[in-house]
Amino acid sequence: MNCPDIPQMRHSGSGRFFLIAGPCVIENETMPMEIARHISGICDRLSIPYIFKASYRKANRSSLHSFTGIGDLRGLELLAEVRERLHIPVLTDVHSPEEARRAADYVDVLQIPAFLCRQTDLLVAAAESGKWVNIKKGQFVSPEAMKFAVEKVRASGNPHVMLTERGTSFGYHDLIVDFTGIAAMQRNQCPVILDVTHALQQPNQSTGVTAGKRDLIEVLAKAGVAAGFDGLFMETHPHPEQALSDASTMLPLANLEPLLEKLIRLQEAL
Repeated sequence: MNCPDIPQMRHSGSGRFFLIAGPCVIENETMPMEIARHISGICDRLSIPYIFKASYRKANRSSLHSFTGIGDLRGLELLAEVRERLHIPVLTDVHSPEEARRAADYVDVLQIPAFLCRQTDLLVAAAESGKWVNIKKGQFVSPEAMKFAVEKVRASGNPHVMLTERGTSFGYHDLIVDFTGIAAMQRNQCPVILDVTHALQQPNQSTGVTAGKRDLIEVLAKAGVAAGFDGLFMETHPHPEQALSDASTMLPLANLEPLLEKLIRLQEAL
């Protein structure tokens, strides 16, 4: 399947922000479709371009015993089902060139995790798929340096690239979003997204479970819209406290629509 024409992936300056949203990881057979259908309906009503997000496999976990998925093939099949039945683009993470080549048969956007944003073989494999490539900025990388990741994708023959800001490490347990970095990343002439929920994580906890600041999601999302990010990335779950990954930072699904309504009003006022 060729890369879709994802609507309103603006570079900056005009048009409504787009949304990448969904659960952190596929937890069971029914969850992806239920969440995707709910969010898709909201975005249709609010005229927000939407990409469904879910990891079919979680490779970056604090503990060896953390949940990683229901099986690679089944997870990918469920993502493809969402795409085909709801007619919306779908995004998932990949961690190796082999995963990039496999996942490309099932999804529309391949996401490069922040810790892997400099991995040349992974970036090239994702680019060669012809899919959109969403590169998360590493917590250790400057906004200016992300031009090299973009160049690797484009030099591999793929113009469909976007960047996602997810915070910069501050000490051991906090992430800070530098809003001045948006200008540097938008100079690459590609969509730049704010990962609202991961930027509120508090990683490397002594318990082996990542903590977070869910109560600040609205604050950070508003700041992102005001700063001019082209898109917003949010993980959401019907019952975050029961989630098998990133429970402390996912937005309750019931809170998504009122938050998006506020963000639209803010953008229109600006």
